[in-house]
Amino acid sequence: MDRAVDGVLFDIDDTLVDTRGAFVHALAAVAAAYLPEGTAGRVDEMLATWRADSGGFYRAYTRGELGFVEQRRHRANELHALFGGPELGEAEFAAWDEVFEGGFVAGWSAHADASPLVDLLLAAGLPVGALSNAGVAYQEDKLARTGFGGRVPMLVGVDTLGVGKPDASVFLEGARRLGTDPARTAYVGDELDIDAAAASAAGLVGIWLDRPGARRVHVPEAEVAAAGVPVITTLAELPALLGLS
Repeated sequence: MDRAVDGVLFDIDDTLVDTRGAFVHALAAVAAAYLPEGTAGRVDEMLATWRADSGGFYRAYTRGELGFVEQRRHRANELHALFGGPELGEAEFAAWDEVFEGGFVAGWSAHADASPLVDLLLAAGLPVGALSNAGVAYQEDKLARTGFGGRVPMLVGVDTLGVGKPDASVFLEGARRLGTDPARTAYVGDELDIDAAAASAAGLVGIWLDRPGARRVHVPEAEVAAAGVPVITTLAELPALLGLS
C-alpha cells in the first residue's frame, strides 16, 4: 500500500498531551485555594467552563488581539464569577496564576497512544513536527516534560507568525519547516474546526482526532459531515489511515 503522506504535523494539547487531565489538576488547586468550600466536588463543571471559554478569550489571543496573561485572567474571572470566587485584578491574578500553572504543569502527561505512534512514524522514515496555538518555548517545555523532546520538534506556535490556527498561513509554514508538500502533509488535531477542517482548507490532509469522552464544545453531526475530513478516535488508527499498515 502506498503512503498517503510524506510527513505528519501534530497538534499538542489533547492530541499528544493529555491537557484535559492537566486542567483537572490546575482547577482542583484553584478550587482549594480560592473558591468556596465544596467547590472541589464541582471540578468537572469547572473543567467544562474552562475548556468551553465562552468569552472566546483564548481564540482572541491566537488572533493577536489579547496577550497570553490577559486572556488567562479574563478566563479566571469568568470562572470565579460562576463558582463564587473573588474578582481578580492584575496583582491578585499573578498569585492565582502561580497556583493554576503549578497544578497544570504537574498534571502534564502524554496520551498512552501518542509515543508509540511517533516511534512508528519515525521508524517508517516520516518526518514529524508539532504546530500549536500556544507559544513555542512553552510548548517545547511541555513536549520535553512529556517525553517527546528530541523526537517531535516544535515547528510553529502562535508567536511564530503572530497568528494561530485556523489561519492557513500557520499550516503552510508548518509544512514548509517540515520540508514536505502541504498536499502530502497530514495534520492531526483534536478540534474539528481549527484543526482538521482548517488544515484541509489550507491544502493539507486534515485529520480529526475525536477522542472518546466529553468534547470541548458540542459539534453537530452535520458539521462533521460538512467538514469532509477523516475521523479517528485514537492515534492507533492513524497508521492504517496513512497506508503504513
